[in-house]
Amino acid sequence: MQLVFATNNLNKLKEVQALIPNHIKLLSLKDIECFEDIPETQNSIEGNAVQKATYIKEKYGYDCFADDTGLEVEALNGEPGVFSARYAGEQRNDNDNMNKLLASLKSSPNRNAQFKTVIALQLNNKQHIFTGICKGEITKTKQGEHGFGYDPIFKPQGHEKTFAEMDLSLKNSIGHRGKAVSQLVVFLNAQA
Repeated sequence: MQLVFATNNLNKLKEVQALIPNHIKLLSLKDIECFEDIPETQNSIEGNAVQKATYIKEKYGYDCFADDTGLEVEALNGEPGVFSARYAGEQRNDNDNMNKLLASLKSSPNRNAQFKTVIALQLNNKQHIFTGICKGEITKTKQGEHGFGYDPIFKPQGHEKTFAEMDLSLKNSIGHRGKAVSQLVVFLNAQA
């Protein structure tokens, strides 16, 4: 079986490749010569995942899956949510996004947050949705050098380290994307 993972984010690709079994050949957008920006114009995380997967299936004909991830902060009414990558502007800069979030929470005692990943799979002309959630809290300062996005300021429940301080295997085993991908893998293994 081969599947396209509809992402241009090499960090996401690396995380997911570590979780997908060897009998599934994972193709990147580059592998199928898709170099355009895939639209993400929906107002929900699930909507964006579905939009991206549908776009690749309709335009390129490949079975594929796409994910969208958002950080939902309780004290900010679920922001940045669907706008997580562009929270501080269209430049999509991780440091700018983290700095804006830390500034927004500066006077808030409530640091509760969750990462949510939704994967939309287009397989054999049917759509399937998988959701992974990781609850935790926003730290007051950036900690750690690994990961990407908001990883240096997100500490998952039950852990003393941020995602950026963890190795990839630990992050994958407890994280939102890892949870969604493991549901995807169970489903794909059942199709084999």
